[in-house]
Amino acid sequence: MRSANHVKHYLFLVLLQIAAFSAVAQTAPRTLLRTGHLLDVKTGAEPADQTIIVTGDRITATAPTASTPKQPGDTEIDLTHYTVMPGLIDVHTHLTGASANFDPYFELSMTPAKEAIIGVENAKVTLEAGFTTVRNVGANDFTDVALRDEINAGHIPGPHMQVSGPPLGITGGHMDENLLPYEFHYHAEGVADGIPAVQHQVRENIKYGADLIKIGATGGVLSKGDDPQASQYTLEEMQPIVADAHRLGRKVAAHAHGAQGILFATEAGVDSIEHGSYINDEDIALMKKKGTYLVPTAYLIDWARQYANLPPLYAQKMKDVSVVEKANIRHAIEYGVKIALGTDAAVYPHGLNAHEVDVYVNQFGMSPLQGIQTGTINAADLMGWTDRVGTLEPGKWADIIAIDGDPLKDVKILQHVNFVMKSGIVYKDETHKQ
Repeated sequence: MRSANHVKHYLFLVLLQIAAFSAVAQTAPRTLLRTGHLLDVKTGAEPADQTIIVTGDRITATAPTASTPKQPGDTEIDLTHYTVMPGLIDVHTHLTGASANFDPYFELSMTPAKEAIIGVENAKVTLEAGFTTVRNVGANDFTDVALRDEINAGHIPGPHMQVSGPPLGITGGHMDENLLPYEFHYHAEGVADGIPAVQHQVRENIKYGADLIKIGATGGVLSKGDDPQASQYTLEEMQPIVADAHRLGRKVAAHAHGAQGILFATEAGVDSIEHGSYINDEDIALMKKKGTYLVPTAYLIDWARQYANLPPLYAQKMKDVSVVEKANIRHAIEYGVKIALGTDAAVYPHGLNAHEVDVYVNQFGMSPLQGIQTGTINAADLMGWTDRVGTLEPGKWADIIAIDGDPLKDVKILQHVNFVMKSGIVYKDETHKQ
């Protein structure tokens, strides 16, 4: 055991390090964001004339502008004509996926190089739309891992990312590649059947950089030969997936349209149900009991009805899902299932992510504040990043957006963001047009 003198010496060194860090923080250049109104997404309060103090990549403090004079070396940003709020969060994106291209041949012609290049473009578009954090739930060849790492290294602009790598699914299921004939003997990267195989796949995804695990609990819409209402992984397969992921510090997102698959996934302990089109009362009761999040991806229904030109093998499934999804999701919301904002961007054009909030408010009956909370504090909670994002509080990343108007009166104004800061760096500034 260490002697008392050794312990005292160690504590002395720790205190010196803390003092040195505090001194650097106090002398580092500050950025002062002068706000017109500052939206507190927890309470809905919108105090006027506040200043956000940013040092490096973090928020240091917020205070009334009158009591926060500019000091030598400070940089001021004038947002006094705007409402300022936390950067938004989308927990269901596919940044390496091309926007709304449903041609099966295009899908088969995709390469890792193309996906990586597409991801660079979509990351920038998403960030400039005000979404400073995303979960990427499904990408081939770990292209989302590479995209995340290049963004984190500062080489390209983009949101903070949690990424899944290849999604896990059964042979012939929604996560497989079913467009090629038998003689090719081709399976998608994440295909795994049976308990040993799914455990291996979870561990392999984590080995190559996955922050979370995405699984296919049911069939899907934009896939050949499967039924969105039919469960795919069994409960016995999903339980070890979740157990291994959680033991290794990763959450699990389950693609699930059908009621049985939702029930199996929830019982297995997944952290979120993605889509939830055929959710029923039994699913709702279990999700509430377990605190499982629902990620509705609802705006894509509206977009698809108006703009999508789907091949026949997808079109009928999209029609069938569209008939029931909105009413079922609204029912789940009314009964208190937790909601986090997710869009499925790539199924429709990247950058339209904020349209999802409009659906929650003007079709599902949420208040504007509740709608905004799905893409801030709720999404941060689902990601396990409440200490980093979701609110404008000291110690969190300086992820800040500004809009021209009051989103608590009209959430549609979130569809055009005038100013975007991520980690203390300004990536978009249209405020000079004011």
